[in-house]
Amino acid sequence: MTTIDNKARLRWACRRGMLELDVLLRPFVDEAYDSLSQTDRQIFVRLLEADDPDLFAWFMGHEECHDSELKYMVTKILDRVRV
Repeated sequence: MTTIDNKARLRWACRRGMLELDVLLRPFVDEAYDSLSQTDRQIFVRLLEADDPDLFAWFMGHEECHDSELKYMVTKILDRVRV
C-alpha cells in the first residue's frame, strides 16, 4: 500500500483523468478526510490506487466493487454528495 503522508500529496493524488472523479474525490479530501479514522484514511488511500475506469464504474453504479473496504469508501463518498 502506498503511504501518502501529507494532505498536499493526497490532494494531488485525487487529480484524475476524469472530471467526474475529480469533483468527487477532491472535495472529499478537503472537507471530510481530516475527520476519518486512521483505518478509513488507509482505505481511502487504497481507493486512490485503483484505476480510473474502475473508480468511474463504481461511483456511477455501472459496476459493484468486490472489495468490501473499497465499496464501503465509495459509499461513504457518495453519501456526502447526496446530503
